[in-house]
Amino acid sequence: MDTLSTETLIVSIGVLILLSAYFSSSETALISVNRYRLRHLVTKKHRSATKVSQMLRRPDRMLGVILIGNNLVNILAASLATLLGLRLLGEWGPLTSTIVLTLIFLIFAEVTPKTVAAFFPERVAFASVHLLAPLLKLFYPAVVAVNAISNKLAGLFGVRPEQGQRLVNESLSTEELRTLVDEDSALDGKGADIMLGVLDIKNIKVDDVMVPKADVVSLDMEKPLSAIVHQICTTRHTSLPVIRGGFDNVLGTLTLRRVYSFLTAENKTKEALLEAVEPAHFIPEGTPLLTQLMNFQETQSRIGLVVDEYGDLQGIITISDILAEIVGEFTGQRTRLIAGIQPSSDGSYLINGAMPLRQINRMLGWNLPLDGPKTLNGLIIQHLDMFPEGNTCIRLNEYRFETTQIADDMIRMARVSRMPSDEEADSSLPE
Repeated sequence: MDTLSTETLIVSIGVLILLSAYFSSSETALISVNRYRLRHLVTKKHRSATKVSQMLRRPDRMLGVILIGNNLVNILAASLATLLGLRLLGEWGPLTSTIVLTLIFLIFAEVTPKTVAAFFPERVAFASVHLLAPLLKLFYPAVVAVNAISNKLAGLFGVRPEQGQRLVNESLSTEELRTLVDEDSALDGKGADIMLGVLDIKNIKVDDVMVPKADVVSLDMEKPLSAIVHQICTTRHTSLPVIRGGFDNVLGTLTLRRVYSFLTAENKTKEALLEAVEPAHFIPEGTPLLTQLMNFQETQSRIGLVVDEYGDLQGIITISDILAEIVGEFTGQRTRLIAGIQPSSDGSYLINGAMPLRQINRMLGWNLPLDGPKTLNGLIIQHLDMFPEGNTCIRLNEYRFETTQIADDMIRMARVSRMPSDEEADSSLPE
């Protein structure tokens, strides 16, 4: 090296600094690159993305070639700097060159390139992989030897790079997906709500969103024909369960679009109406909502009757109920509140006891517990641990319940208000 000119030493050190910056930025970029976007680009046959994906399949080899290259460059640069220091400064040269080279490498070969790579990991990774891949082939024997030792040591911590473990777990849990959707600025509020509804549907069962038996509107064939025709003409429902005398005798379901010929006929009879009745579609209690959605799609049905293990009717569910759980109600907020929830001037709400808790939470933005009873009536009775003999008032967490109407062994109406929690109450106090 004594034959090298001073200018050659300076230029060589500069080139080595650039190479060190390349290795440092490559390491940061490859580790930071978005794995989900990378997977998408691979499916689109993106050449650089494919190379990066192949490199990340064995992170031990990727890190091995980067660190071997980076250490060779740094050691060589330190040797040249020492030689340059001796030539220019004499005996103080090695110490001075070490201090100066450390600062230069820290700024230009470590912090700056790694910062840039952290902000633009995709660009840097796609550009650097084209040189890194042939370097891996060139240093392959050394990389394998180093990895053999390092993998044994990593195995003490439960890491098995040789089995293809990735630097990150590429599978996302439902909660992680929810966070991504919540933080995705590309989605407006409604779009995010729909995606969250899709994520939640697998944890919801039909009895969480069904219309309870007490609120089911049915067509009773025991009634006079004139009353049946009037009900068909005035109902707001598109499908109705058809019974005879009670829910113990379900005849089927009637889709109102099938009764046009019956309504236009001169001689209307119950027998003619029954010809339009379809066989009932029974759904076991506890069926996952997603499963039932697929069942509706397969059977081309729009309404199902939810029954318990004894075959007793518990409620009905329609495809509209399932879609509403995913995309929200199809009616306006005012209409929905009038249907079962009436706001009061004092901030409380008068709520039908048969209202599902999930629907109350969705309408009012509340957080009533869903891991037990499904309706407001059931929640109050469970908390009391008895059926109230008269109107009573209780508090559950931050919610206050006051029963206002009790009949037929059921809480028909209750006034519910949300009280401020202790933390909210403390935050509202003046400092």
